[in-house]
Amino acid sequence: MNAPKLKVATTSLAGCFGCHMSFLDIDERILDLVELVEFDRSPLTDIKHCGPCDIGLIEGGLCNAENVHVLREFRHNCRILVAVGACAVNGGLPAQRNHLQLSEILEEVYHTSPGLAAGSRIPNDPELPLPLNKVHPIHEVVKIDYFLPGCPPSGDAIWKFLTDLIAGRTPALGHGLLHYD
Repeated sequence: MNAPKLKVATTSLAGCFGCHMSFLDIDERILDLVELVEFDRSPLTDIKHCGPCDIGLIEGGLCNAENVHVLREFRHNCRILVAVGACAVNGGLPAQRNHLQLSEILEEVYHTSPGLAAGSRIPNDPELPLPLNKVHPIHEVVKIDYFLPGCPPSGDAIWKFLTDLIAGRTPALGHGLLHYD
């Protein structure tokens, strides 16, 4: 009798989705991965909310209230949570705004930028998530079990990391698998 497959889920917060693109860069090995795991929320499914899973991969930092909500819900459902990429690990490029005041950013974008329509206002709609004053890496809000750095980590690094986890090994990425392009 076959052992049940591990369940893997992914999600993205404030970032460029590059880590998910690298995940897809495992190319035909995705077929090998499907033999080993069952996918919950991921770029391969149309599942919008994560159910209980064994391994969660999360990319992106925290720049608004919705990011925080998604992160906490995802952490709650993942036995093992992996911060993938520079944005999740340290805030990445979105954190470049951290040296500015949020009010200054909103004023520039909505009031003083060239080409704005007369009377432009800062959006104030309950449908829009409230921005945080600073962009935060995800470990500042929830417990992270593993960090997979890179911008983005390569498909090979993600493959090695995942197959180590699936096999019950502590992931070990040797020279050449980590890069910061």
